[in-house]
Amino acid sequence: MTRRDWGLLLAAFAWLAATAWIRPLMLPDEGRYVGVAWEMLQHGDWRVPTLDGMPFFHKPPLFYWITEAALAVAGPHEWASRLAPLLGAWLTVGTLYGLTLRWGSRELARQALIALLAQPLFYLGGQFANLDMLVAGCITATIALLADAVLSAEAGQPWRRGLLGAYAMAGLGVLAKGLIGVVLPGLVILAWLAATRRTRFVLKLLSLPGLLLLAAIAAPWFIAVQQRFDGFFDYFFVVQHFKRFASSGFNNARPAWFYAVLLLAAFLPWLAWMRQLVRSVPAGGDGRELRILMALWAAVIVLFFSVPRSKLIGYVLPALPALAWLAADGFRATGRWPRAWWAAAAFGSLVSLGVVVGLGVHPVRSNQPLATVLRDAHQPGEPVVMLGDYFYDMPFYARLTEPVLVVENWDSPDVDRRDNWRKELADAGRFVPAVAARRLILPRQLPTVLCAAPRTWVIAGANEQLPGPARATLVTASGGLRLWRAERTGCPP
Repeated sequence: MTRRDWGLLLAAFAWLAATAWIRPLMLPDEGRYVGVAWEMLQHGDWRVPTLDGMPFFHKPPLFYWITEAALAVAGPHEWASRLAPLLGAWLTVGTLYGLTLRWGSRELARQALIALLAQPLFYLGGQFANLDMLVAGCITATIALLADAVLSAEAGQPWRRGLLGAYAMAGLGVLAKGLIGVVLPGLVILAWLAATRRTRFVLKLLSLPGLLLLAAIAAPWFIAVQQRFDGFFDYFFVVQHFKRFASSGFNNARPAWFYAVLLLAAFLPWLAWMRQLVRSVPAGGDGRELRILMALWAAVIVLFFSVPRSKLIGYVLPALPALAWLAADGFRATGRWPRAWWAAAAFGSLVSLGVVVGLGVHPVRSNQPLATVLRDAHQPGEPVVMLGDYFYDMPFYARLTEPVLVVENWDSPDVDRRDNWRKELADAGRFVPAVAARRLILPRQLPTVLCAAPRTWVIAGANEQLPGPARATLVTASGGLRLWRAERTGCPP
């Protein structure tokens, strides 16, 4: 790549990152994952992600490591908390651009870059602090490097270094979100090799050095955690992977056509050029191999995530680079409606900026105002209690350095029936029962808790009332929450 190409990629990162500071963390996902990274920074143990001081093994640690490092260097700011998805988005942009530049053309690479950067789902995903864009970047890089290795080997060019790079990216994908970091790129490449009659390359892509590199990157963390916490493998792989994929007991149930309709709406301004998908993929000529790859890439991702009933928008982010490439290829192949192309890019960019700015001006699902009051009033050593809910973003915005106490009916069988904050904390507590007994408080224990320290801070819903005998003073109310200051005055000696 030339200096101009690198300049375009740096400009792409600047575009993605320019508004990452504008809006507060959104609940529940951003508050949860940034909160875990914030806790890891406080307790200094990079091995164990924790939620309220208890092991949180829903996801592997790469997002937390990047976020923790960014917070350590830049401080607890929204921009730093979103560095991991920004890097994932940039990795997606860079590898798609590089693959197209090498096996397509510079014109197509730049048009694909424009189509992807102007896609609101991609822009917003690059600024959403959860694991989806980070793993999407790893998946994109793995697919691109595997395809490059195949095409290079076929052309008699060096290819083994690119293959090792693909295995390294797959290892990072596993650390980003688990087995899909290997499974999805493998399915895409296998489908492409079968469709283009290149099955002879399957064995060539199975590299022992590559597998060793993948294991060296991904395996140490999993082994270390299993040695420390018995039952981790079962919880992480069986419960959080296979049961979540196959069962219907998790949140966000959607029909099978959900992602197809979502992507149709997201790429509506580009459909005039994407119709080339139907006509160009079967055709020969320039770019046919990449067209087939991109079409299968998008199809495999959408079909894979359409199978389970639980569906979140972020799951389908790995399909966006392939769809953006197909839109750009349709425009390049026809050369039709150039003004409409730029209008579609401008429209997508304005929508992206409008959503981010709008959420910055009118935040939704954020406890930042109340947390700021707590941050200014709270003194080290004063306990914090959350009553009837766990407010994920509160530790980050209140700059809490110790776990909080959470009051709920923890002995109720309903705790495990819904995939929500209660189940997350209960699951975490099962790895450290002694710690959970101190952190997860029953309602009948609350009066004792409030009398245990000279001053205790309580965060509760608007309809919650604090029991005696501690004296409770309402400090502030915001967004349906109240902050109480409870003092030991009135408690029996």
